[in-house]
Amino acid sequence: MAMSLKCLLCALLAFVVSSCGLGMLAKPKQSLKINTPAVWSAATSGSNQAISQQWLEGFSDAGLRSTVKEALNHNQNLQAAAARLRAAREQTIQSRAALLPQLRTGSSAAVTDTDSGASERYGLSLSASWEADLWGRLKDLDRATAADFDAAVAEFRNARLSLAATTAKSYCNLISAQQQLVLAQTTLDSFEKNLRIIERNYKAGIPNVRALDVQLGRTNVSSAQRLVKSRQLERDDAARGLEVLLGRYPAATTQAARQLPSLRGAIPVGVPASLVERRPDLAASRARIYATANRADAARKNLLPDLSLSAGSAASGASFSRLFQVDQLVSTIAANLTQNLYTGGADQAEARAALARNDAAIHDYAQSSLEAFREVEAAIAAETSLQAQEGFLQKEVEQAALAEKQAERDYSEGIEGADILSVLESQRRANNARSSLIRLKNERLQSRIDLHLALGGSF
Repeated sequence: MAMSLKCLLCALLAFVVSSCGLGMLAKPKQSLKINTPAVWSAATSGSNQAISQQWLEGFSDAGLRSTVKEALNHNQNLQAAAARLRAAREQTIQSRAALLPQLRTGSSAAVTDTDSGASERYGLSLSASWEADLWGRLKDLDRATAADFDAAVAEFRNARLSLAATTAKSYCNLISAQQQLVLAQTTLDSFEKNLRIIERNYKAGIPNVRALDVQLGRTNVSSAQRLVKSRQLERDDAARGLEVLLGRYPAATTQAARQLPSLRGAIPVGVPASLVERRPDLAASRARIYATANRADAARKNLLPDLSLSAGSAASGASFSRLFQVDQLVSTIAANLTQNLYTGGADQAEARAALARNDAAIHDYAQSSLEAFREVEAAIAAETSLQAQEGFLQKEVEQAALAEKQAERDYSEGIEGADILSVLESQRRANNARSSLIRLKNERLQSRIDLHLALGGSF
């Protein structure tokens, strides 16, 4: 009885000592409130409507939607992410198992040679153990693992959204590259036609046609031939990039639509406060805060005593039947109360480190939120600017085309003052304007996709 009292006093003393150390540690934070403005500063009035879940419907192109669907079904990186998500799900089962009793069995066999002959002995053992989660440390670890799984789910959603956006952008890049190739081929055909006219007029001795005109015409043709080769390489590279996303062999054989998708009006961008709720990467960051908070709680509670129960039974030979008798197990139940009195400060250091990781997760979430707001504001501003630029560039293309036709007509009719340099300059400006318009239309589509990605437009 005196010995039991001494053990109890020692346990109480250890608890008091550990509790003092526990009280010196701050409580971890499980969440963070992000202050957001009421509306986006770069948005126009009336844009704070609910964001479309099926954001691909905003692009009038069935081929785009089917291409994205193929990528979601066959992309190798997404398949790997799905496998990692399944692994994370299994970890939650492992963590929950720590709360349950553990049963183990063992067997043995021995053969002994004696003067009277060989003797055989067989044994079988059964043991049970269970850690009584007095302070909730194991539950904290279980909740942390569950939060890790929530983060993994959010990261998988983010991977799907990112893949859909990347595939849509690659699809548009391929169409743009094909259009640039067609424009380069059309330009080459036009230059070759002009060269034939110049050479014919020069041979005919028309006064305003010089040998220099022929040389400049041939230079234009060579330049256009080089550009066709360059545009072909760019088209093939865009096709290979898309094929890899689709899980295909990069043979550069994929063909896209002839025209870029058209946009169906302005997109509603919701309100800033909804962004932190809908973006999957921010959801993952919030889950990490919760996970680190629970691990910090578990590390703090690790400074307290642990209570575990164990029981065991062993039998051999004919007594095997007694192994699974309840009274046999109950008679050997033992309780263990353990407490680390001195570990060189390792346990306290781990508790402080866990709190620091929780603090880091808080700051990471705050920074990620600011970056998310910046991405949305920049994408909204780009949407407005690119739309206005496209209107101006469309007028530039129209005027450049008129100037090109006028210069070619004046030169072919031999009007005084018209020369080949004026024709070449007008052609250069017209072709540059056409190429810029293709590039700007694609850039506007890329910007719209970036806006959906920044808003976390679900798919």
